[in-house]
Amino acid sequence: MSNLQHDRDFYAWANDSAAHLRAGRWAEVDVDQIAEELEDMGKQQKHALAGHLKILLLHLLKWRYQPALRGVSWRLSINNARDEIAELLEDSPSLATKLPELAARRYPAARNRASLETGLPLETFPAQCPFAIEQLLDFVYLSD
Repeated sequence: MSNLQHDRDFYAWANDSAAHLRAGRWAEVDVDQIAEELEDMGKQQKHALAGHLKILLLHLLKWRYQPALRGVSWRLSINNARDEIAELLEDSPSLATKLPELAARRYPAARNRASLETGLPLETFPAQCPFAIEQLLDFVYLSD
């Protein structure tokens, strides 16, 4: 199936490509396109991990800096983010090596959003992520 068909019907292209690979029909396989799709799949996993980290960081900041407003919804959001992160890491353990980089990269967005959602000045929240990776992944940890 050509690139044009790939762009028009990804599902059909993927199934045709898989069938060609299984049958050993290498000449009918667009190796570059398959390689690109595999890379994109890896990026999607990394992006999903980063998104769950941002939500986790946001709610941990709110939990720490607005103790009077702590509630079940924040706790559920924290737990849900940790659960999603754990599942991603179970399926793709090599992503664990990306956690420090992703937490550092997504923390500024979580910090900004925490300021917006709480109405607290941005300076209320540390400029650098105050949570260790172990704390982020610990289902018991909420805040110091």
